[in-house]
Amino acid sequence: MSSNHALVTRLREHLGTAAVLTDTDVTDAYSRDMMPLADSGKPLAVVLPSDVEGVQAVVKACAEFEVPIVPRGAGSGLSGAANAIDGCVVLVLTKLDQIVEIDEGNRLAVVQPGVVNLDFRNAVEKHGLFYPPDPSSYDWCTIGGNLSTNAGGLCCVKYGVTTDSVLGLEVVLADGSVLKTGRRTVKGVAGYDLARLFVGSEGTLGVITQATVALKPLPQLPSTLVAAFNSTEAAGEAVARVVREGLVPSLMEIMDATSIKAAEAYLKTDLGTSADCKALLLAQSDAGGEVARKELAVLEQICVDCGADLAYATEDLEEGKMLLQARRVVLTALEMYGVWLTDDVCVPRTRIAELIAGCERISEEVGLRIAVVGHAGDGNMHPTIVYAPDSEEEFARARKAFDAILDVALSLGGTVTGEHGIGRIKREWLAKEIGEVGIRVHRQIKRALDPGNLFNPGSMFSL
Repeated sequence: MSSNHALVTRLREHLGTAAVLTDTDVTDAYSRDMMPLADSGKPLAVVLPSDVEGVQAVVKACAEFEVPIVPRGAGSGLSGAANAIDGCVVLVLTKLDQIVEIDEGNRLAVVQPGVVNLDFRNAVEKHGLFYPPDPSSYDWCTIGGNLSTNAGGLCCVKYGVTTDSVLGLEVVLADGSVLKTGRRTVKGVAGYDLARLFVGSEGTLGVITQATVALKPLPQLPSTLVAAFNSTEAAGEAVARVVREGLVPSLMEIMDATSIKAAEAYLKTDLGTSADCKALLLAQSDAGGEVARKELAVLEQICVDCGADLAYATEDLEEGKMLLQARRVVLTALEMYGVWLTDDVCVPRTRIAELIAGCERISEEVGLRIAVVGHAGDGNMHPTIVYAPDSEEEFARARKAFDAILDVALSLGGTVTGEHGIGRIKREWLAKEIGEVGIRVHRQIKRALDPGNLFNPGSMFSL
């Protein structure tokens, strides 16, 4: 009996035949995420345990047979971090899908990694509570994937990214043991902050099987502001002024001219901008009542002072949703022109306009459409390159543009990823950003927790 056959037999003994998939027509569907640039391999098997004991059994068996494991959630990622490598076992965590506890009194919840983000948000909302992290794929991405990539979203400007809501984790380590780290209290400084080490580790250090997360009181219904500018510099100055004045809206998004035109064409509507509109700011306040009105009034005045051609605030919920829809549909709208490749960089908020200008220059150089949208409140931008799906030559130009955008972001004092992660497409860029010593420390941590290089080898960096 071959070692591969023996491993599959062992896995089926522990999990049952239905939970161990080897048919390539099925396993291919689990071999990659949503990033077209990232390479992927052919897995030996795809396993779907339904409890932590099943995860432990998989880890122990794979360690014994020296077969690598690639943990995976729903596959909504945009970095290739969940992509299979040849001969690996893809460990799918979507069947660990229980909300174990919602503790209203302490405003926390215990949740398994397979729970869909939107389902979790809806569940805690029934208790008058709010789970802030809201990735764009929140209607199908899972909590485990959010934890592994330290996902963000539109409301990061006020509420932070995933790690800011994490109190503790349960993690299966490379030897199959279960680490429980963190706390249920508001404060706690006992030992190293191991929970934050595993959040954002992209499945390279262990398998997250449960999380204790902090919840917020349910915010008030949002009021919305839209402002149009005839230059990206003016819009950038407005963002910088908002930050300097100490305002913290619950959302502040920016759209460049290319994304505005795409959204208008897709929605078959006029956003009320002039023909020479170069940037649109969308902001919301969830403070409610008079506080929200005052907050948006100050935001509106800042936009006017910075040269906005249009600045309009509304408390009408449906009108606000309509305005925000223009931002949410941009990626879908760009599919009218081809397939898209979205980047994920973060720059100092005072340099957003320079990044957009850099993307405009790169667009001209490569001869491809590049639309820029992003979270202006925290500087996390998503330049999106559009190319013809059947053209290898255009794909090569898109790849060139992707790397050029990363280079611009670093030159502006930024980072190569704000929320999507490093995965398999930005490994060399991680080394450029954090330097030789930083990579050495990463490798030392990896070897200490995963000496056999069992978990997601080759993702983020190589040993």
